[in-house]
Amino acid sequence: MLYALLCYNSEEVVFSWSKAHDDAVMAKLNLVHEKLAAQNKLGPSLRLVPTTAATTLRKTSEPPLVIDGPFAETKEQLLGFYVIDCEDLEGALGVARELAVANPGGAYEIRPVHFFQPGTLPQGTVAG
Repeated sequence: MLYALLCYNSEEVVFSWSKAHDDAVMAKLNLVHEKLAAQNKLGPSLRLVPTTAATTLRKTSEPPLVIDGPFAETKEQLLGFYVIDCEDLEGALGVARELAVANPGGAYEIRPVHFFQPGTLPQGTVAG
């Protein structure tokens, strides 16, 4: 079963980390990534840029309204996500717990994925 792990935290906190602190957190996360990859459980994982770079298309009118910024003002923002392949919810919770140890604070929302379309971008492609 595929699960999306949505990573929430405070942008204000995370993007204020020093490069050394950010590198240390990413190194801890990479240990979990390597373990999941070795188990063939790790799908795409992405780190999002700050919400100040977001554009939202609101479908409340015709034509849809395009606005600068994120969808909603919240204390925690969606900062990234993983797609993982686990046998069940307990397996996905186990992965989320490992990631939480490596990167404390915020929350991981776990959602089953019912449709999966593999991407066509070459590995390592950076959008933007």
